[in-house]
Amino acid sequence: MAAECELLATPFGRVELWVQHGHVCRIVLSPEPVSSQRAPTAALALRECNPLKGQIERYLQDPKQAFDWEIPADGTTFQHHVWDALKSIPSGEVRTYGELARALGSGARAVAAACRANRWPLLIPCHRVISATGEGGFCGHTTGPYLAIKRWLLAHEGRC
Repeated sequence: MAAECELLATPFGRVELWVQHGHVCRIVLSPEPVSSQRAPTAALALRECNPLKGQIERYLQDPKQAFDWEIPADGTTFQHHVWDALKSIPSGEVRTYGELARALGSGARAVAAACRANRWPLLIPCHRVISATGEGGFCGHTTGPYLAIKRWLLAHEGRC
């Protein structure tokens, strides 16, 4: 079964909720706007996405909105340690890759790699991790429109 996508328009572009085998399998943030010419998704995708879509819509209105969604157990043990640490960073706060690495007894590059492997942005808020010398990367990009999404998310949460 091919994955289906439900799109959510946002101030920074769009959120893509990808559904496969009846479950949301990943979230993609994109600087591209939602096209009005995109074909509607199947009812299965809509049914699975609606609760999560509603939580994301509430977050976009109120950045203090917590997510209540069971994230699948994909990823390595180390990635889960990093992702758990990311989920503990409060909205409006940031940590550096180095701070997280020291707390986890690891290296900053390993933490950055776990952030890059995150298939659940917003739910696992990797945008709250910055480099010691600047904003760092986002969604595997160190330049371009994805950093504008990171800046928007941090500003939305009250971090300028």
